[in-house]
Amino acid sequence: MRRIALVTLVVDDYDEAVRFYTEALGFRLVEDTPRPDGSRWVVVRPSAEPGSDLLLARAKGDSQQSRVGDQTGGRVGFFLHTDDFARDHARMLAAGVTFLEEPRHEPYGSVAVFQDLYGNRWDLLQPATDLQPATD
Repeated sequence: MRRIALVTLVVDDYDEAVRFYTEALGFRLVEDTPRPDGSRWVVVRPSAEPGSDLLLARAKGDSQQSRVGDQTGGRVGFFLHTDDFARDHARMLAAGVTFLEEPRHEPYGSVAVFQDLYGNRWDLLQPATDLQPATD
């Protein structure tokens, strides 16, 4: 099998990024290992099951620092699927997550754009296939 295991997200600070992703978004901290060069290998994941995890990498140098918060040129670059849009939207709002729009109900599902603590844009998305009632 093939899958994308990790996606790197360049951040300003490891600890504030871990706090945001674990507390505000409800991710799990999978690994936080110091490296010999003073950096850390920090991995968070949105659920208990392995999937596409985020490697939180502290920016090094001006080039990387200039990309913190704008890694996709202002486009939505990350898509966080949920099985209960209303629950997760409410929880994230209560945790202080900034949504850039009101929830929308599109043919493909329920969605709202939010930003992480650095300004990267994300979709909170419950796909339409998850909105259908289960049948026997």
